[in-house]
Amino acid sequence: MNVMIIGGTSGIGLGLAQHYWRQGARVAICGRHPNKLEGSPLLREDRISVHACDIADRAAVARTVAAFAELDLLIVTAGQYTDAAAIARDPASTLPVLRVNVGGLDHAFSAAAEAMIARGRGQLVAVASIAGLQRDYPGGSLYSASKRAAIAICDVYRKALAPFGIGVTVIVPGYVDTARLRELNNGDAGGKPFLMSEQEAVRRIAAAIERRDERCVFPWQMHAMVGIFNRLPVFLKSFRKK
Repeated sequence: MNVMIIGGTSGIGLGLAQHYWRQGARVAICGRHPNKLEGSPLLREDRISVHACDIADRAAVARTVAAFAELDLLIVTAGQYTDAAAIARDPASTLPVLRVNVGGLDHAFSAAAEAMIARGRGQLVAVASIAGLQRDYPGGSLYSASKRAAIAICDVYRKALAPFGIGVTVIVPGYVDTARLRELNNGDAGGKPFLMSEQEAVRRIAAAIERRDERCVFPWQMHAMVGIFNRLPVFLKSFRKK
């Protein structure tokens, strides 16, 4: 099997790259900063290739996908986050969120779908966020909106590509104890509710991909919390930190 992971140089993406390599797959690891993998034993393996690729650059994504022959599985874990405080300081901080979480996902899916249609098989996967299940409300976060868009993009591609035998899976995780989440929380993500280890998240994601699930949401406790939040009056939602 030939697997490409965009956003695969760290976190969940790297964990998935290791998983599929152990399964015997040929794996292309793509990201803006491939030097993050310097010293990794994966670089010595002949079934691993590493590619510098900015998902926000449509042409670069198309070239990278085209260079990886007979793609069976594309996984997009690349994402950008910004909070309300950062946006207040610099309104331009919204643009990377839009370019990566929305435009970038479309770039990747479009390029991979073209390659897979020619073969009549394949699977596209995006790792979104449980934040994307929150209904919009006045003052809702840009990040949540971008992840709602990512989930919707997956739904559109699924319908469009079903006649060609191409599956689309969207992964909707809660808090996962990655280095990035710890960085965003002053080095410690332990206070996040229902925090899941990176290894457990990778296991669940790989299982959902194997089953060719349309949507996989976990953990169930966070899913339930979002459902309750969606039913709150708007004035109560406004107290939520962005």
